[in-house]
Amino acid sequence: MRAHYLQHVAFEGLGQIETWLDRQGYQVTGTHLYRDEQLPDAQALEEIDLLIVMGGPMSVNDEGQLPWLAAEKAFIRQAVTADKQVLGICLGAQLIASALGQAVYPHVEREIGWFAIQGNTHHNGAAFHFPEQVTVLHWHGETFDLPHGAVPLASSTACANQAFQLGRSVIGLQFHLEATRALLADFVEADGESLQPADFVQPADAIVGVADPVLEQTSALLYDLLDYLTREETIT
Repeated sequence: MRAHYLQHVAFEGLGQIETWLDRQGYQVTGTHLYRDEQLPDAQALEEIDLLIVMGGPMSVNDEGQLPWLAAEKAFIRQAVTADKQVLGICLGAQLIASALGQAVYPHVEREIGWFAIQGNTHHNGAAFHFPEQVTVLHWHGETFDLPHGAVPLASSTACANQAFQLGRSVIGLQFHLEATRALLADFVEADGESLQPADFVQPADAIVGVADPVLEQTSALLYDLLDYLTREETIT
């Protein structure tokens, strides 16, 4: 099994996703777009089982400053069309939506810190189900319209679209289940200027001082989601 990840900045790595991949025995490769590394070609894409699109502080609309965004969206669209398993994290979820023709735009609220999401009640028994409520890490100021045909999986008080699923094999998360203590420290160090006081923005000490059981809970939820996403099943 082979996983490939797309990373947009040095400080937003795989985190707990790497732990899960190691345990499952994946061969892992990555494209560090901030280093101007080239995306896999069509033949290499055929060999990828799981594509992971990480987060980042830029906007999907920054193609003028970051031309590789256009190529990345095309690559994501090819992966979705090829029925690859695709997981998008924060910016990654927004990139999936944008690659599939949907708008990404500034939200009325910035959402940064540990806040609850609510699993949406839906009648698609084959789709992933989030808990009724769970606290997760947020770090975003934009939101997106759902791809056509996507199932909305979760929402929060601040933002309606927190997670979605398209078909059996594509899931986008606006939040960060991959968080580790090291990642939290890196986020705060690299993007601390975003922590300007607001209704849904926590101070740095609250973010890095999160209790161990919260991190354990989000890691367990991430592992459940990855187990689900990579199961060999199809929707009929």
